[in-house]
Amino acid sequence: MTLEIPVAPGTELPTLVIDAVDPEKMKLMAALLQDPNPIHFDAEAVRALGLGDRVINQGPSTLSYVLTMVMGWAGGPGALRNVHMRFLGNVFGGDRVECHGTIADYDQESGRATLDVHAIANGRPVIRGSIVVAL
Repeated sequence: MTLEIPVAPGTELPTLVIDAVDPEKMKLMAALLQDPNPIHFDAEAVRALGLGDRVINQGPSTLSYVLTMVMGWAGGPGALRNVHMRFLGNVFGGDRVECHGTIADYDQESGRATLDVHAIANGRPVIRGSIVVAL
C-alpha cells in the first residue's frame, strides 16, 4: 500500500470535517441501536436535563468520525490495532466537527504507527485519544 503522506512522527493526517451533524441521523441511529435515551432525538429532554437546547450525538457516532479519518488514511478497518479514546464533551445537532490526527510514533520494523487523535465541535474539544494502526 502506498500512503499519500509520509509516515514519520509529527506528520499530520488529513483533517476530516463534518460540516453539520444531522439531528435526523441521530434519531435514526437511536432507533438502529435501540437506544431509548431521549437526548438523541428530543430537544425538550435535553433542555429538561439542563444540557442545552439541541439533541446530543451518540458517543459511538462521534467516535466513528475519528475512526473514519484514520481508516481513510491507513487503508481501511483492517489497519486498526488498538483504539483508546476519552470523551470530553457533547456533540450537538448542527455542530461542525473537525477530526485531527498526528503521527506520534512509527516503528518501521513492525509497520505500526501510533496516532494522537482528537475531535473538536464548534471549537470545543469533544474526544481525544490514541490509535495504533498497522501499515
